[in-house]
Formats: sequence, structure tokens, C-alpha cells
Amino acid sequence: MNRFLKYPSYLFHPLWMPFAGTFIYFLKVPRFFPEGIIKAKLMAIAIMTLFIPIVFFFMLRTLNQAKSIFLDTPQERKWPLLFYCVIQLIILQYIINRFDFMELYHFYKGILISTLISAAFVYFKKKISLHLVGLTGLVGFLIILSYFYKLNMIPHIAILMIITGLTATSRLHMKAHTPGELFWGIIVGFIPQILVFQLWLI
Repeated sequence: MNRFLKYPSYLFHPLWMPFAGTFIYFLKVPRFFPEGIIKAKLMAIAIMTLFIPIVFFFMLRTLNQAKSIFLDTPQERKWPLLFYCVIQLIILQYIINRFDFMELYHFYKGILISTLISAAFVYFKKKISLHLVGLTGLVGFLIILSYFYKLNMIPHIAILMIITGLTATSRLHMKAHTPGELFWGIIVGFIPQILVFQLWLI
């Protein structure tokens, strides 16, 4: 049982969430995109949000600036979060443009806002659950997609909420977070996605 409760923390690491949102977007949105464009964007997002951050983490680990991929202390989170903000800015500027991928553009803008707020907590020597920031941000994005395009994504949202609950339980079981840190993770992940939704309508 103890081993089972650790799995969600690894399987649903926050680094996966931007790629997952991008994949679901291209899979479900009723718009035509050439197959070559989809593959190119997915590859670019995978490189920017998965491979480069992992390489950056191992560089920090070599320099004794980070011990765990979960970034357990506020100090360990400082440079990774700032670096991730830069990555989001590059994605918004060069990979996902506002005119061709409007919904996805605002999804990444929401991720940028959530990352900036998470970084702000670090400067007050506080931490929040980045796992729940990522998962609830994705939940918010799917809710908005389903509303905007009148899609039936209730099964997807329900499964993701179950995963969020399992991951929250896992983080508590591993004593990685307090209930308050999980709560703030939910707020910081979900609310920015809802706020940027207003930009979709402009």
C-alpha cells in the first residue's frame, strides 16, 4: 500500500501537464490542423517543457542546488521556477502563437501566471504543491475547452479529478506537503486558467 501511494507523485509529475494539455487540445478541439503541424508542435513542447527542464535539474543536482526532482524545499525551487518562467515566455513568443492556437496560447499564459505565483511563494520561504498546480491547471483548461466548444469532456475531467485526489493523497502520505500547501496548489493552478478564459472572449 505504501509503495502504491508513492506512484502518483512520480506518474503525475507537474512537468507532464503542459504536454498533456497540448496533446488533449489537438486530439479534442474541432479544428483542422495539418498532421505535420501537430507533430512539430508536440515535439517542440516536449523538448521545452520536459527534456530541457530535466537537463536543467540534473545540472542543478550536479551543483548541489537540488536533491530531488520533487524540489522539496523552497530554496531548491528558486532557480527551476524562474527557469520555467523563461521557458513559458519562449513558448508564447515562438511556438504557440495567439492567432493560430488561441486557446492553447492562453493555456500557456495561465501556466506562466501560476509559475510566477509559485515563485513568489518561494521568496517568502513558502512552498505549495506543484503537483496540484499542474493537475488543477489542466482540469481548468479542460473545463474551459468543454464549455467553449460545447464538448462532452465530463469523463476526462472526472478521471483527472480522481488522479488529482490520488496525487494529493500521495503527497500527504510522503509527508511532502501540509493540507494548506495542497490547498494553495489547487488555487494557484486552477484560478489563473479561469481568469485567462476572459481573454478568449476579447
